[in-house]
Amino acid sequence: MTNTILNVLFKKMQKDDKKEILESHVQGNELPNTQELIGSAGSIVILNVDESKAGTFNAEFVSVQKDSKKTTLKFNIKGDSDDKVIKLYPHAGRSVTLFMEPSQTSVDDFYEEDSHEGIEYQIGQDGTAIVSPNQMTLDDVAEEEESEVHFKPVKKDEENNIVCSI
Repeated sequence: MTNTILNVLFKKMQKDDKKEILESHVQGNELPNTQELIGSAGSIVILNVDESKAGTFNAEFVSVQKDSKKTTLKFNIKGDSDDKVIKLYPHAGRSVTLFMEPSQTSVDDFYEEDSHEGIEYQIGQDGTAIVSPNQMTLDDVAEEEESEVHFKPVKKDEENNIVCSI
């Protein structure tokens, strides 16, 4: 995909728990680089809305939908770009110039940052969380902070490597 400049109606922004969904309608009958643009759907792109203070940000180019009246472009922006997304709200419902270019980021990498191990738990019938008995508690943390580790003075061995014993 090459760099693309589109005149669009910034139709709407919708937030769910993990991402912001941007929808825009291409104005006019002609869609530049149509085949290349359609082929880019499902990839990560770098977006910039002209005259916004949001700057550039990565977005998943979700889909291109074309009917007899309009061409709709949908993008997902992850929650870690919230400060930039807020700066886009004043432009919703307006005609804007959208700059789009390919990104080196893969879709897997784009969403990988959101994943974390977390804590496994179950919900009891009374609505309380039940965690593993091996899960560290706040009392365990306090005990660890109270225990001190004392290091003996540092010395070097015959090969001049630093040796430290506890």
